[in-house]
Amino acid sequence: METAWRSSWKRFINKTRIPKTEEPRRHLECIDTHVKKQQSCPSSPKKSPLWAESDDDLMVQTLYYSADHKLLDGNPLDGQAEVFGSDDDHIQFVQKKPPRENGHKQISGSSTGCLSSPNASMQSPKHEWKIVASEKTSNNTYLCLAVLDSTFCVIFLHGRNSPQSSPTSTPKLSKSLSFEMQPDELLEKPMSPMQYARSGLGTAEMNGKLIAAGGYNREECLRTVECYDPHTDHWSFLAPMRTPRARFQMAVLMGQLYVVGGSNGHSDDLSCGEMYDPNIDDWTPVPELRTNRCNAGVCALNGKLYIVGGSDPYGQKGLKNCDVFDPVTKSWTSCAPLNIRRHQSAVCELGGYLYIIGGAESWNCLNTVERYNPENNTWTLIAPMNVARRGAGVAVLDGKLFVGGGFDGSHAISCVEMYDPTRNEWKMMGNMTSPRSNAGITTVGNTIYAVGGFDGNEFLNTVEVYNPQSNEWSPYTKIFQF
Repeated sequence: METAWRSSWKRFINKTRIPKTEEPRRHLECIDTHVKKQQSCPSSPKKSPLWAESDDDLMVQTLYYSADHKLLDGNPLDGQAEVFGSDDDHIQFVQKKPPRENGHKQISGSSTGCLSSPNASMQSPKHEWKIVASEKTSNNTYLCLAVLDSTFCVIFLHGRNSPQSSPTSTPKLSKSLSFEMQPDELLEKPMSPMQYARSGLGTAEMNGKLIAAGGYNREECLRTVECYDPHTDHWSFLAPMRTPRARFQMAVLMGQLYVVGGSNGHSDDLSCGEMYDPNIDDWTPVPELRTNRCNAGVCALNGKLYIVGGSDPYGQKGLKNCDVFDPVTKSWTSCAPLNIRRHQSAVCELGGYLYIIGGAESWNCLNTVERYNPENNTWTLIAPMNVARRGAGVAVLDGKLFVGGGFDGSHAISCVEMYDPTRNEWKMMGNMTSPRSNAGITTVGNTIYAVGGFDGNEFLNTVEVYNPQSNEWSPYTKIFQF
């Protein structure tokens, strides 16, 4: 059975149409190809890239992955395409051959190809292809580093399952070299990134939108606040916070957004807090904490705001402290302390309980989890996670907790696990497409979003979403094209 792949060589592609085939089959679609960096190879420093002369020829082509593990060109008049390498976990190399009548030599199974001689005419330019490295990053996602005519490229192949066509339906083939689309066509496109890269940010859902506030990058702690609309795939700015802050969490209480504690990057940890009113698009101060708190967890439960754990004034040890804010009396009071000191933990509410997950006691990451019962003011240790981590994010979906990313003591991680409170057990789930430490993970509607963070090399402004049906994460969103 064949699998249809669409490959686009345009630098920032939005084309995502799937060809329909004559029989039910599984479709995988190449959504995106990004040329991240262009540089001349030492062997030909003055040579211009191939697409500088014939960009139109490389825009879109349709390839079919056959049962004998070959990619075949959808248009036989354009020649054939062949995959070199048989590793199921890698797309080693794809090279399109010219028609046999052109008299070019067939290329062997190496990773460098030449389709014509260097002295060929404009009608037969020299095509040089070289694979550098390739990796299967998830079930339907591949990453390839390649050199295409003296240009170094990073190529992402992203696939998705599409519904099987009816055996009685009339097959229709899409136009492989056209950007024409039918009305009401459901397309996938890369999700819009935030305006600012952010790590240690606060995220929350409010009025059906995703709010991302503060955080830090290589330059500073941020005051800016961004709002993502899933229906339009668009980020917009809200009023900035009064104080730059990072390493904090935030929560929605009685229709208003609260941020508490954190760090401004210049002085001691913060004790101040702010409240955002969406009706007036403005922030107002809230009563300060009794002590400065950074890296603490914040959560709304039963009409009150809880702040749990955090770092000591020297930032070297976690705290057991747990405090609760009453918006009616506008005062802070203490509640039962944690069993284990924690900072950089993930905190959320589920089923009338408050959960604090992972974190670190000092420098060592924790896999332990505690649950708070507000009725008897007690913390109870429950089943531990499979992976010890700090700086993870947590979200609730279908009555279960999803914990993703974080730092395991040596590097940023992408793994995700799910907690089922009815079974009191954790299960490993599909990995995120990128490692994310100190990212924001939030549920909006019925979708879990992972936003920003640090991948070990760069501060991120990217977004990805979780699909529970396929148990996969994707940096793509579905939109209707009219």
